[in-house]
Amino acid sequence: MSATPPGASLLDYLKALPQYLMPGHLISRLTHRFTRLRHPALKNPFTRWFVRHFGIDMAEALHEDPTAYEHFNAFFTRALKPELRPICTEPGGLACPVDGRVSQFGTIREGRIFQAKGHDYSLQTLLGGESDWLRDFDGGQFITIYLSPRDYHRIHMPYDAVLREMIHVPGRLFSVNPATTRVIPGLFARNERVVSLFESGLGPLALVKVGAVNVGSIETVWAGEITPPAGRTVRRWHYDAAQASSLQRGEEMGRFNMGSTVIVLIGRQAAMDWTPGIQPDGVVRLGECIARLANGKNDN
Repeated sequence: MSATPPGASLLDYLKALPQYLMPGHLISRLTHRFTRLRHPALKNPFTRWFVRHFGIDMAEALHEDPTAYEHFNAFFTRALKPELRPICTEPGGLACPVDGRVSQFGTIREGRIFQAKGHDYSLQTLLGGESDWLRDFDGGQFITIYLSPRDYHRIHMPYDAVLREMIHVPGRLFSVNPATTRVIPGLFARNERVVSLFESGLGPLALVKVGAVNVGSIETVWAGEITPPAGRTVRRWHYDAAQASSLQRGEEMGRFNMGSTVIVLIGRQAAMDWTPGIQPDGVVRLGECIARLANGKNDN
């Protein structure tokens, strides 16, 4: 193991080490089954414990009784009261797609995306290999947002866009949290992920849903559950004009069944200014304007 990079501690490494050995996919499949059990004697005590342990504010939920959901996963992917998350309406404004904390953000430089001090990873690997989209995103911008267990776990569109391609990339299921981000090289390009690629008024736009241990299930509104099964090879879906889905800014586009990380990629043709206050470890909320076109024009 290499020398500890700035920002990482020995404790971070000790926490991460067992994850190289644990059967992440097996654990996630068992979690998948457990979170869909419907018997009240099993789901209700666990759900109530989860609410207390993670300090979840059920007053924000559309349905406030945590035991009223058919199973734990339905509770975990609960809807929020829509008035609590107004969607950015500014011309040229990029809406935050989720509730969470910013891990990193910035410019994609020479095909590399910054992960943490001492670590970056390949854009090509993140997207599952060679792609016509690589040139569009290299030199563009990214923001990585971590969703904790207490957060809302539906994912919404940051901008009006048309779906062109989806990629499922099999991979590991390391835990994704600030500690593992600091010490596991190429974490987001090693974990299983689903990439959704769009054309928008900003140009190319991508949302990468990164799985993690206990998060072996990712779905989209147009295709349903993509994983499980995990598979062994990269799968690609291309959408022509007749098949493409048009989604509006703020519209739900997918969800994590349990939680992890979303990476937004913005093509290089869109000169975006990040909203003041956006910073690593900063809290962001669904719908808030996290970036704007530098020229202030609405390209929709």
